[in-house]
Amino acid sequence: MDNGCLCLSNRDKTSNPILYNILSQMDNSEPSQNSFNYSSIHHRCNCELRRTVCLKRSAEICKEASAVLVKTIHFMKNLPAFNQLPSNDQFLLLKSCWAPLFILGLAQEHVDFEVTDTPADSMLKKILLNCQESPEMEREQPTMAGVSKLKSCLKKFWSLDLSPKEYAYLKGTMIFNPDVPDLKAALFIEGLQQEAQHALNELVRLLHQGDQERFARILLTASMLQSITTSLITELFFRPVIGQTDLLELLVDMLFCN
Repeated sequence: MDNGCLCLSNRDKTSNPILYNILSQMDNSEPSQNSFNYSSIHHRCNCELRRTVCLKRSAEICKEASAVLVKTIHFMKNLPAFNQLPSNDQFLLLKSCWAPLFILGLAQEHVDFEVTDTPADSMLKKILLNCQESPEMEREQPTMAGVSKLKSCLKKFWSLDLSPKEYAYLKGTMIFNPDVPDLKAALFIEGLQQEAQHALNELVRLLHQGDQERFARILLTASMLQSITTSLITELFFRPVIGQTDLLELLVDMLFCN
C-alpha cells in the first residue's frame, strides 16, 4: 500500500497559484539564490494524518503498557469506596474510565513510544487470503492523527510534573463519574467525585502555593483524555498481545476475580 500523499495529484494543477509562481520564477540556466524552494515547505496533509501506524519496539512497549494496565485495575480494585458500589455500577465505571486511567498511568510511569507505518503487505495479505470480512478488517486501526493526539496529551501531563498523590486524586475524579448512563448509585458517585476534586485542589494548594492556576491547568489537561478513543488504545498497545480477545472482558476478569 502506498502511504504517500495523494492530495497534490488530485488537484487541478493548471489552476494552482503556487505551482504557477514556481514556474514563473524558474530560470533556464542556474537557479538564483532567491529562487523559491518548494521542497523546503513542510506539507502536512490529511493523507499523512490518516495513515495507519503501529508501534516501534512493539514487544517492549506492549510489555510496559500491560504492566501499566495491571496497575490501573489494581488501583480501582483497592479503592474501598469503589468496592461499596453495586457490581453493575462498577462495571459501567470500568467501561467508561479504563482508557483515561490507563493514559494517566502511561504519563505517571513516563512510558514513551514511537510509531511507524503499518506494514504495507498486511492489507494485501488479507485480500489474497479473501479475509475482507474478518473482525480485524472491521476494527478501527490506529492513525497518525490519533497517536499525535495521545502523545500531545502525555507531554502536557509531563510538563505538569504531577506528584503521585496528585495522580491518585486525579484518577479518583476520573473513576467516579456520575454522568455515566444507567448508574444506580449516581448521587453517591457524584459525592465521591466531589471529594476527590476537593482533595486534589487542597493538595495542589499545599504543594504549589505560588501557583494559583495549577488546579485549573490539571483539570483542563485531564479533559483531553476524553478525546482519545478506547479503540486507539486497544489496537495500538494490546491487540498485538491479546489477538482477537475482547479486552473489556479481560479487564472485568481482572477487576472481579479475587
